[in-house]
Amino acid sequence: MSTRSPQRDERLDPSLGAVMRERRALINLAYRLLGSLADAEDVVQETCARWYAMTPVQQEAIESPGAWLAKVAGRICLDLLGSARARREMYVGQWLPEPVPDRTRWVSSRTGSTAVDPADRVTLDESVTMAFLVVLESLTPAERVAFVLHDVFRYPFNDIADIVGRTPAACRQLASCARRRIRDAQTPSGSCAQRAEVVSDFRQAWEAQDIKALIGLLDPDVLAVADGGGIVNATLDPVHGSEQVARTFVGLAGLPGVSILECAVNGQPGLVVQRDGIALSVLAFAVTDGRIRRIWAVRNPHKLRPWSV
Repeated sequence: MSTRSPQRDERLDPSLGAVMRERRALINLAYRLLGSLADAEDVVQETCARWYAMTPVQQEAIESPGAWLAKVAGRICLDLLGSARARREMYVGQWLPEPVPDRTRWVSSRTGSTAVDPADRVTLDESVTMAFLVVLESLTPAERVAFVLHDVFRYPFNDIADIVGRTPAACRQLASCARRRIRDAQTPSGSCAQRAEVVSDFRQAWEAQDIKALIGLLDPDVLAVADGGGIVNATLDPVHGSEQVARTFVGLAGLPGVSILECAVNGQPGLVVQRDGIALSVLAFAVTDGRIRRIWAVRNPHKLRPWSV
């Protein structure tokens, strides 16, 4: 089977170039709005389908294809956010955003290696950390769309008003309300290398089933949340407190054939639990002042497909 080159495709269909150039931006937008890479890809597919449903004359009449595609994607996401709330009320246990892998591994500074900070990558910045996405889940759909489009992607409120169906002044107020609620999800303290060392120490203490060492790495008020989706075993309620969290993790250690790998999760140091190349769990952490204050463990296998070898 032969395939045509991208250059050939663009000559046959000039609009294809515009769509392909915007695809990555649309994925970034939809993922931040929905917290699901799979849903984000569906949104981009639907957005592109609507573009190609128009006649060439209609396409040529659009002054900025990128702005049109973003507006359509934003409206689709807004609709999905409304229905997602109802679906998540029926979700078994805690719902967490789908973690995104990064192919560039970070290395603990103990090794003397220079780590590439995943936050320098276009698709993995502070607006996709697990802490940030979890807080976004607490917003109303309109607040989330207004905040992400304006504060993250710098869209003007006049354009956001067309997506949300409200006045620019109302959208400004939505973003302001969201901003106040998101202050707790600011960029974690310390360098990426420092946070990586804390997570690495956690991995070693976990593998050694060393409760005392684990407690020393955890904030006294640490909160651990697991998402099994009702498919695999996971605590239905968050686990609170350093001793209780430490004992919970020790109880999970020592499974045969399981390895724990250090890697970047949504641009931050995290862990992946694997067996025979299949991801069983992905852990994201919030580290403040050298201690872990939040652990998010995604175990739902539907959310872990990009992590398996």
